[in-house]
Amino acid sequence: MTTNPTEPNETAPFGTFRPDSWLEKLLSITQVCGQGWLSRRLAFALRAVGVALLNGKPADVERMGARFRLYPDHNVCEKRILFTPDYFDRAEREFLASRIVPGFVFLDIGANVGGYSMAMAALAGPGARILAVEPQPRIFERLVFNIRQNPFGTVKAVDCAVADRNGEVTLFIDPRNQGESSVKIVGSTGQSQLKVPARTLFDLVTQQGVDHVDAIKIDVEGAEDLILEPYFREAPEALWPKAILMENSVGVWQIDLPKLLAEKGYRPVAMMRRNLAYVRD
Repeated sequence: MTTNPTEPNETAPFGTFRPDSWLEKLLSITQVCGQGWLSRRLAFALRAVGVALLNGKPADVERMGARFRLYPDHNVCEKRILFTPDYFDRAEREFLASRIVPGFVFLDIGANVGGYSMAMAALAGPGARILAVEPQPRIFERLVFNIRQNPFGTVKAVDCAVADRNGEVTLFIDPRNQGESSVKIVGSTGQSQLKVPARTLFDLVTQQGVDHVDAIKIDVEGAEDLILEPYFREAPEALWPKAILMENSVGVWQIDLPKLLAEKGYRPVAMMRRNLAYVRD
């Protein structure tokens, strides 16, 4: 039986939870597993063993050029970063990396514990500006901790949901994967609910003093339409993102979001396993 992470874990110095020798050996294998079917099956099996070895405790590691304290139990994002970082949306990260320019501005909507934000910060250098937006209080604490363990100085955590209105919204959380949350009811009926503050995307970028957006990643479990449709109505064209990476939720969106993006001058450039990539020239 696993134990719940406790608050002191977030105040203990980085390195307190470095993997022991057994877990380190296991991680050395899972990190080099290839993309083939058999390699992935092996990685997933060893990953399950590693989660059991941790028994609810975190692990302090360096991944994708950044330091992380990761809790792989009940958060798929942290599990992938810890055990199989090569499986952590590699094509998506390469797409975003290709959009890095001097003064890179990146919005990470649904940042979880900062996988995308930290990876982009490690690549973009000191002139970048990254907003990591995460509404879940417990996950937000982990995000803030991870930001503080790194020297980048370019990542700011924002604790709110992004929705179609300002105020308070109900956030639905999958208990089996605590990093998966949405302001829409999606997935299993066993979702827990939490009231959180919300802002529109336009209000967020205005309040944060953003003057342009080079790239935005939106992973909000089917609520991408609630974020982007009002943004294009409210925001001046100068604030429209040059590149968009979003979860493919075609069967969940209430509008034809790809059609809206086409009308705004975006063209699709990649379809990954779970995500869609668009650019505006």
